[in-house]
Amino acid sequence: MSLLGLYWQFFWIGLITIGGGQVGITIMYDYIVEKGLLSAETFYNMVAIAESTPGPIGINMATYIGYKSYGVLGGIICTLGTVTPSIIIIICIAKFFSKFFKTPLIQDLFCGIRPVVTGLILVAAWQVFRISVIKSGSETFLSIPCLVCFACMFVLMLKTKIPPILYIVAGAVFGVLVL
Repeated sequence: MSLLGLYWQFFWIGLITIGGGQVGITIMYDYIVEKGLLSAETFYNMVAIAESTPGPIGINMATYIGYKSYGVLGGIICTLGTVTPSIIIIICIAKFFSKFFKTPLIQDLFCGIRPVVTGLILVAAWQVFRISVIKSGSETFLSIPCLVCFACMFVLMLKTKIPPILYIVAGAVFGVLVL
């Protein structure tokens, strides 16, 4: 794919990714892995890295994919492709939002979008869970250590106010010591 093709690919992803980077994971997977730019395993390793680094996951992923394909210039082009639609949309919203937000049509639009975005986030979560805990390769199997780690972290996140970075560090330590 050419640099211009990558720009438009990420422009499209940025345009249709309503709900943020988590939703973008599902959409990026369809466009990036299915077109052969990255393998599924590389893609989800990159998701883990993008989740662990500061900044929006969608931007981190776009930058990484662009860099992997065309170096620094590719990273810049993919990042610009991802953010351009948001900039355009934010400018339009800033101009017209206060006039239209309280109209029933706009209220209904947001009520309809919320469950769809939730579904897209759940699909992304399932895909990451599947590649992290339900190992796929020549054969599919359940990784008990990864499942136990997931369950412990999930319960801790629900029950405590531990900063997310500590979960990431704990997961990295777990991976080095156990896997």
